[in-house]
Amino acid sequence: MSPLIGGRARRRWVHLVLGGALAMPYVLVGSVVVGPLTGVDDVFTSFPLQLGSFAVGLPIAAVTSVFPLTRPLESAAVRALCGVDGDALSHRPARTGAERARTAAWFTLHLGLGGIVSGMSLAVPPFATVLVVLPVFAGLRHTSLHLPQVLDHGWALALTPVAGLAMLLALAACAAGCGALLAHWAPALLGPTPQDRLAAAESRAADLAVRNRLARELHDSVGHALSAVTLQAGAARRLFDTDPEFVREALAAIEDTTRRTVGELDAVLGVLRDGDAPGTAPAPTLAADLEGLLRRTRAAGQPVTATVDADPDALPPLLSREAYRIVQEGLSNALKHAGEPVSVRIAAACGHLEITVENPLGTAPATRPGGGHGLRGIADRVRLLGGCAQAGATGATWRLHVRLPLTAR
Repeated sequence: MSPLIGGRARRRWVHLVLGGALAMPYVLVGSVVVGPLTGVDDVFTSFPLQLGSFAVGLPIAAVTSVFPLTRPLESAAVRALCGVDGDALSHRPARTGAERARTAAWFTLHLGLGGIVSGMSLAVPPFATVLVVLPVFAGLRHTSLHLPQVLDHGWALALTPVAGLAMLLALAACAAGCGALLAHWAPALLGPTPQDRLAAAESRAADLAVRNRLARELHDSVGHALSAVTLQAGAARRLFDTDPEFVREALAAIEDTTRRTVGELDAVLGVLRDGDAPGTAPAPTLAADLEGLLRRTRAAGQPVTATVDADPDALPPLLSREAYRIVQEGLSNALKHAGEPVSVRIAAACGHLEITVENPLGTAPATRPGGGHGLRGIADRVRLLGGCAQAGATGATWRLHVRLPLTAR
């Protein structure tokens, strides 16, 4: 019985009754048209004329459905009462002709089925109740209810409770069926258009792309800072008593690294909070920040030799930012896994920017348990810029080589 009288069925019944209530003004307007045409002063004394008024009122309802709030209000009612997922519905006013036509079709269907079910809900329960209690109150047979003469027979009188319960069950089944029909058609008539779905999919894809980019930024910036600060602090602790000058340099490098990282972290969090980061630190670039990156890495006690055969100031801004992150991640891997000198080479040749980071093979990043996120981030950056990347062991050396087109902007 749950599909007929369960909670969802009752809510859909309420939705249909609301449709019947909305249909009443249009039925009254229809009666004004039908009455003069038929020469009847009160059309509500005739059931056929009532149906005629109802039929005349529905097209008028379809015309008035172009009111802007019709679609969002109907969508809200369907979501709350019919159990339809809100994502399958459009909650903005109809804008195009096709959307207005679908809204008109839905409004007409809602009011039409709602009017029928509402009329049945008003008429059937009282009559069914009379049939159920008729064997107990035999005097009802002689009232002005105009009951069929067949009820004068005992066998027919005994079956009236069954007939009354069957009528109530049929009413519940009719209401449940109409409610299910409305719920089925709601996404098609009130749902977003293919253009809306495409726009929503593009918006979700753009949001995911931004989130992935921010995740890479956090990994590269914070990961490198933690690795550098850990090594700088360890080296300062070991040389605290023997080399005060080195300790001062290490502490200064720690201060500089953390200050820059906090600025970059604020920028990323600003994007997450507000969709923008006004007034926050700009993203580091190869042109402006390479020397500082190399200095902070060396302050951690990691020997680094760098060769730059390109003009960083001439690089496109996007390429300069991404190249900086690639060098930063290469140095982070070297800080984590190598105790020997690291060489960095940046060169421009044949329309490409080539970045190479090499260090003696220790614990390879690709084989480190739980590692490899930085290399995947590099691969993602390179792929988006249309370049190529290679990382792996070459003899006794771990080598990261990246080739990016200089046209990336």
